[in-house]
Amino acid sequence: MSAIRSFIAIDLPESLNDALERASKQLQELLEGLPVRWVPVHNIHLTLKFLGDVSENNIPMIQSIVQSEAAQHRVFEISVGGFGVFPNMTRPRVLWTGVEAPDELIHLQRRLDVETARLGYAPDQRNFNPHLTFGRISRNASHNQIRQASDLLRTHKIGFLGAARIDSVTLFRSDLGPDGAVYSKILTSEITDE
Repeated sequence: MSAIRSFIAIDLPESLNDALERASKQLQELLEGLPVRWVPVHNIHLTLKFLGDVSENNIPMIQSIVQSEAAQHRVFEISVGGFGVFPNMTRPRVLWTGVEAPDELIHLQRRLDVETARLGYAPDQRNFNPHLTFGRISRNASHNQIRQASDLLRTHKIGFLGAARIDSVTLFRSDLGPDGAVYSKILTSEITDE
C-alpha cells in the first residue's frame, strides 16, 4: 500500500498570479545570492491543512470530508497583500504575503482540521495564520546569510496585491522531484453559493 503526500488548500485564481509574480520577483532581486528556495507562482496556494503521507485507502474518506465541508460553507472574498516572515524578523525562514478573509475561512480551516484529526491526522498546534508563501531560506544558510537577509527584509514592503472570490477547496497531491514539488489536483469541491 503506497502513501500519497497530500494537503488541502485553496487554489488561487489566475487574476492574482501577475501581482504575486511581481512581488516574488522583487523579493528575489532583493535577496539575490542568498540561499532561498522560491515557490513558483503557479504553486502558490492557501494551505488549509497539510496531511503529509496519506494511505491510498484514506483518500476517499478525505475526499468526502473536503466535499462535505465545502458544501457547508459559503463563497467568500479574500484580500492579499502585506509582507511578513516566520518565525520572526531576526531569524527569517519563511517569506510570505498576508491574506485577509472573513471568519468563513477560519471556520472552514478549523472544521477541516477537526474532521481530518478524526482519521488520525495530527491537528494543527498553531493558530491558523492565512498566508501565501513566496520562499523559504535554506536551513543550511549561515548565520551571516540569515543576518543579511534579516537586514534586507526589515524595510521591505508589499502593498495590496489583489482580491479574489473563493468558491472551491482542493485536495492536492504533492510529488517531490529534483526541481521541487509538483502539485496535482485529486479533487476540487465547490463551496456553496447561497
